Amino acid sequence: MQEQTGRRTGHARVWTIPNLLSMLRLAGVPLFLWLVLGPEADLVALVVLMVSGVTDYLDGYLARRLDQFTSLGEILDPVADRLYILAVVIGLALRDIIPWWVAIILPLRDLLLWGLVPLLRTRGYSALPVHFLGKAATFNLLYAFPLLLLGEGDGVVSTMARVFGWAFAFWGIGLYWWAGLLYAWQVRKLLRDTPRRPATSGA
Repeated sequence: MQEQTGRRTGHARVWTIPNLLSMLRLAGVPLFLWLVLGPEADLVALVVLMVSGVTDYLDGYLARRLDQFTSLGEILDPVADRLYILAVVIGLALRDIIPWWVAIILPLRDLLLWGLVPLLRTRGYSALPVHFLGKAATFNLLYAFPLLLLGEGDGVVSTMARVFGWAFAFWGIGLYWWAGLLYAWQVRKLLRDTPRRPATSGA
């Protein structure tokens, strides 16, 4: 995942390798949904999820290694993560692989956090840096969903995939909400300690 920093050179660049990888992940979101809900090509959908996980690691690694941190990358990376989570939970819920409460509780957390963005803007911020807990939660969820998809079926492999998939899922859901509550607490602290940004009048 691309770390947020404003001290890197070339921060306004668009066409960097990490950004291209994030764009590739975004392009895989509708492809995954079509594979799961259309032809139900679960093995191909599983490959799409695996590619997503690899690119999620590579874009951050290459951004650090090549010194290619960008403002666009800071937006694309978390957006791609959240869209993947949203697409996967909706797809798996529609296939009755996961219960609907899982498909609701994860986007609900993001919806609540998006509601904090206008408050951040009153202090001159558009977002806060991604916390380690959020990265750990995403890591668990991105492992959980392929395993749950693989667990559709009979046999020892499917059974083991379901067991480990739900283990990752419960840890991921817990960490996802923990990170969200921590983010909300940081916003509260920022609002308390930071003066309101003066409103600029348009000509």
